[in-house]
Amino acid sequence: MQGKLPPLLTRQCGLKFLSRKAGPARKNIYLKPLIVIAMKAKALYDLLRLDHGVMLFVAVLIGALIAGGGSLPDATKLLFSFLTALLLEASTFALNDYVDLEIDRRNRRMDRPLVRGDLKPGVALVSFYLLFPLGILFSFLVNLQCFAIALITGIFAILYDLRLKRTKIIGNLYIAYIMAVPFLFGASVVSPTIPIAVWFLACIAFLAGVGREIMKDVMDMAGDRSQGVKSLPIYIGERRANRVTAAFYLIAVLLSFVPFLSPAFTTYHGNLLYLLLVCLADALFILMAATLAIGKTPPLSQYRKMTLAAMLIGLLAFLAGAIPGW
Repeated sequence: MQGKLPPLLTRQCGLKFLSRKAGPARKNIYLKPLIVIAMKAKALYDLLRLDHGVMLFVAVLIGALIAGGGSLPDATKLLFSFLTALLLEASTFALNDYVDLEIDRRNRRMDRPLVRGDLKPGVALVSFYLLFPLGILFSFLVNLQCFAIALITGIFAILYDLRLKRTKIIGNLYIAYIMAVPFLFGASVVSPTIPIAVWFLACIAFLAGVGREIMKDVMDMAGDRSQGVKSLPIYIGERRANRVTAAFYLIAVLLSFVPFLSPAFTTYHGNLLYLLLVCLADALFILMAATLAIGKTPPLSQYRKMTLAAMLIGLLAFLAGAIPGW
């Protein structure tokens, strides 16, 4: 008997050993559902492009600040305007990905969760049906002018996703309008009269938006041809389309200095923080414009991300200029 453990103690030691051995497996059982949930949440974030929604709200905020002379509207109206921008943007992006699924597969758009298979197409459709009416409702709770802007924009968004994108030139103008209209919406939160400064900033955003959309069309030429979609690059060729993009970027750059130089723009006039930030954004646009105009094979996928960064810096410049005393 010497050297042997009692049966009960042997069983207890064995159970402890087994439980230690099964520890990692047991952890995996608990972690796996959390990982799946995190992956689905990331896919939903990509589908709804929520980062774009935040950028749109910053534009709304800028319009409200300019129209309010540097003062913000009450917190409730500000919240409703944020939800309007976020929900309308998210819902129409979801519908866009649902309608464009086959084209995106041909173009190998692995940045799209439906193409990757991370979400089923039905999720995109349900997201649209749920979020779009909520966005329109929140705009009504702001005021009637904001409701009218949101409703018209929403109708155009649906027409674009279902019909207008077949003619890409019209679609490009629509997307650029979407980049410009939040400034007008924000001003309407505060006042029925939209200041000229807001219209001017919206014009700069519109021009940069047209340029970016034409550049994206060059990237999508193969898929567009296969689906019979008519885009500017298909009509005039890749090189000429790149030069048109460069022209839109350069016009937007030139106009961006007017608020700093003109006394009519009050808080923007002589604002050094605005000048610093807008010069950073302009440097990116000028770099891309030069390469697009001269280069034979510009890195368009890289420039697509760079334009988003330039637009974000430009938005921060517009925000800095809208705040008195900066």
